[in-house]
Amino acid sequence: MAPRRRVLSASVEPQQVEPQPMATVAEDPPMSTVAEDPPMSTVAEDPPLAPPKLGLVLFASAHFFFPFVYLVFIHYRIEEELRRSIAICAAMSFAGFVVCLRMIPVAARYVLKRNMFGYDINKKGTPQGNIKVPESLGIVIGIVYLVIAILFQHFNFTADSNWLVEYNAALACICFMTLLGFVDDVLDVPWRIKLVLPSFAALPLLMAYAGHTSIVIPKPLAQFVGVAFLDLGWIYKLYMGMLAVFCTNSINIHAGLNGLEAGQTVVIAAAILIHNVMEIGTSSDPEYKQAHAFSIYLMLPLLTTSLALLSYNWYPSSVFVGDTYTYFAGMAMAVVGILGHFSEALIVFFLPQVLNFLLSCPQLLKFYPCPRHRLPSFDPKTGLLTGTDDGTLVNLFLRKFGKCSEKSLCIRLLIFQALACLLCFWFKHILAGWR
Repeated sequence: MAPRRRVLSASVEPQQVEPQPMATVAEDPPMSTVAEDPPMSTVAEDPPLAPPKLGLVLFASAHFFFPFVYLVFIHYRIEEELRRSIAICAAMSFAGFVVCLRMIPVAARYVLKRNMFGYDINKKGTPQGNIKVPESLGIVIGIVYLVIAILFQHFNFTADSNWLVEYNAALACICFMTLLGFVDDVLDVPWRIKLVLPSFAALPLLMAYAGHTSIVIPKPLAQFVGVAFLDLGWIYKLYMGMLAVFCTNSINIHAGLNGLEAGQTVVIAAAILIHNVMEIGTSSDPEYKQAHAFSIYLMLPLLTTSLALLSYNWYPSSVFVGDTYTYFAGMAMAVVGILGHFSEALIVFFLPQVLNFLLSCPQLLKFYPCPRHRLPSFDPKTGLLTGTDDGTLVNLFLRKFGKCSEKSLCIRLLIFQALACLLCFWFKHILAGWR
């Protein structure tokens, strides 16, 4: 089963005490009933949501937006119309960031009222481990993202635009996956079903895809293959469907720490945006440029809304993202990789997720026992995590580099994620002269 921090609250029934007749209460009010009144205890115990960690967001944003603005408006000679579209998308994405900051606390109160909460397993045995943490707040990010992406069409696409069909197909996939993720949060879908869900969500994209189905063979390998371009036909569409399944589930199983799901999405989304700008700046093909601009339009709102979620989800987490967010984020990055025609680079960006998936396969395929929560062992006395024998990248880091705090472990994993993205840029630089 995927490593998850939540404890399903569907089994929590705060109103199990039968209401007493008025006459009985008036004559002899039972003290136990008064003391255990669920609504009063819930109001007293549920603390207000901690404020967002905006300092973290400012620090993370500075490392991306300054290079992004420099590349778009100074370093590369990009057409004014394309720059205008990117600027509009960036402004709308910033508005989405502000809206998410305001909506997350509101939504958190509503999900708590519906008993959708969890306890942080990595803090079990400490006071923080007894706090009800609102679950499934990724639904806020998904809704705001879709509203921004839909409204952006008014400023960039015309009714006869060649990209409008694929753009709406991408939004349909993302919307479908957000819905299925929320269903999973509510119903707790079995793992074998989770592998199938992205296949259905990817259908709109596969049906609307009208791009090429060929891949470019690097020059060192072209002499062995015999051609510079290899047309895969229906195999390429099968590959696209498998990529969508992998991206959605890989974010979901590389989890278990405060800030890890949102953090890895922020790092990968930032790398995708930088990659797209570099491709636009070094290409002279209008269609190729438009494909990467298409990716920018979908990644900018993902980055800003994820930063808003990260400000609440960072250690110590005030909210949990839920499967809603992991499925939504994975599908969003999958569709831009497919429609932007850089699925090979996307796989390198997802290198930690690939490694985590390979480590997880023996347990997911039932060769070894697979517990529900494949999390590290937490020592409440020291506050440190110790790696277990479960096949996850989280436990592998603890086994190789020693026990550490949850926050330190998350930072190490995000640094590893950033190094994987830098490795992709290095590969791109080396292979650029081979094409």
